[in-house]
Amino acid sequence: MAGNFKIRLLITALLLLLQQGITAQGREVNLGRFLKHSKDATTAVAEALAYCKKMKSTKLIIPRGVYEFWPDRATEQYLFVSNNDGGLRRITFLLEGFRNFEISGNGSQFIFHGFVSPFVLKDCSNVRIHSLSIDWARTFHSEAKILKVDEAGMELAVSAAYPYKIVNHRLVFCDKENVIYPYNGLLEFDALKRETAYMAQDYWMNSDLPAKEIKPGYIKIFYEGLRGTPGNILTFTAAGRTSSAIVISDSRKIIVDTVILFHCGGMGVIAQRSEDIIVRRVKVTPAKGRVVSITADATHFVNCKGHITLSDCVFENQLDDATNIHGIYVRVEKKIAPSSVLLALKHPQQFGFDFIKPGVRMELVHSNSLLRYSTDEVKSVHRINSQYTIVEFKNALPDLLKAGDVAADMDVSPDVLITNCTIRANRARGILLGSRGKTIIKNNLFHNAGAAILFEGDGRHWYEQAGVRNVLIEGNIFENCNYGVWGNAVIQVGPGIDAASRKISFYNKGITIQNNIFKIFDSRIVNAYAVDKFIFRNNKIFKTTAYPPAFSGAERFKVTDCENVIIDPGTATDYNCTDR
Repeated sequence: MAGNFKIRLLITALLLLLQQGITAQGREVNLGRFLKHSKDATTAVAEALAYCKKMKSTKLIIPRGVYEFWPDRATEQYLFVSNNDGGLRRITFLLEGFRNFEISGNGSQFIFHGFVSPFVLKDCSNVRIHSLSIDWARTFHSEAKILKVDEAGMELAVSAAYPYKIVNHRLVFCDKENVIYPYNGLLEFDALKRETAYMAQDYWMNSDLPAKEIKPGYIKIFYEGLRGTPGNILTFTAAGRTSSAIVISDSRKIIVDTVILFHCGGMGVIAQRSEDIIVRRVKVTPAKGRVVSITADATHFVNCKGHITLSDCVFENQLDDATNIHGIYVRVEKKIAPSSVLLALKHPQQFGFDFIKPGVRMELVHSNSLLRYSTDEVKSVHRINSQYTIVEFKNALPDLLKAGDVAADMDVSPDVLITNCTIRANRARGILLGSRGKTIIKNNLFHNAGAAILFEGDGRHWYEQAGVRNVLIEGNIFENCNYGVWGNAVIQVGPGIDAASRKISFYNKGITIQNNIFKIFDSRIVNAYAVDKFIFRNNKIFKTTAYPPAFSGAERFKVTDCENVIIDPGTATDYNCTDR
């Protein structure tokens, strides 16, 4: 009897252990069990995510390795992603409705092929993606070494990494499968400094360039007035923003952690209509042999709430800003009833941005001055299509309303923290700040071709809602910024306001710049207008000779049409400084 009891006890214990094993297996899923012998891991990922969702798993573990992904068997959805190109997209990691979930890459390398979106998160909560890198086998942009420049154009050496062909005497870039990679611009990079060339400008085009092949790998492009330096790198910028690396939409409590973005055909991390986003230890950097990392902004946040944190990141060599944080303005087309109005999204990369819902508090703003003149709550919404929406407010519309004004959500004002980040060598600016929440920019390094920090917003071009209220810029190093054409000072406040309205607008409020180090090769530090309460104090300024002065006669502090300004020139003393 005693022996039978021990056997039953042992069986019970084994069953409990087995049950615990099944539970653990269901909670933490290993991608390895879904991998087959196919070189393409796309199907395995789709099956693993479907299993995780069914079992309510908490973690997908990806064994350390190199994984390749093609668009052929990827899931497909039509995506509207703000400040990117909308369209039917193939998606590798599609997370819809995931809660309390983690994807651990264990240092894996993800190599993508073709026009595919790596990660899309929709209606997710408490999700973390970490410990992996993202790259493409064939980049969306192309690069070539400048050999010779003359009045007709430029001779280039093109490496095998950027396949091309000459079709009807025009240059077409492609991949090994003959898929076309369109371009719409040219930009020169300094081959030694690994940054945009001094005062380089964008050359835009609507069609492929006239070209001829000198011999395989060597071509001449024809573009009258094209300038460049032999030995530098000419980049052919991608024509669209189709394949952002990580898209976060209508989600909350999302963490992107310890991720390297070598490349993508759009933005690195783009979050829209989401809240509480943390991006930490993310590195945007070119892979070996390239001068360009990703083809648009490193990060971007649109109509977000809660908290946005960028910490301990490196954003370098991307073809646009390190971050842009803003809301969306819709244009008033016409009043159609006492309390109803037809609104339109005007910028093509905002089409489909569906943010107007019943209960949303909206502001009405004059587009020429960006002055708010009315607020009201949305009662009902009739969406006509991806561009036009009829909105009924709870109250009658004011008499001041006119076509061409703009409207926006009043409550998309996240608190922002950007700290311990390195932002350098990219095209355009450093960071664009537009949140009306508390914003802290602390202990970062900036080395940007344009303005390091830009406060913008406008209701007639980009239609980006901004207007900060409480910004502290402290403990940063601004190192030889403005060596390009994308800014007029290290700190620039330049919203789209008519000159006649700047004395009354004060669109931005509460900007304090203190205890920073500015290393400058020309005189420009601050250029600002239409600000209420602007403080510059306790900063050190070091004069360098890193670049030829571009605006040697410009004012150090150009602050106009502002109120409550404190600029402490006693701390703005020139010191000698070694070049970068």
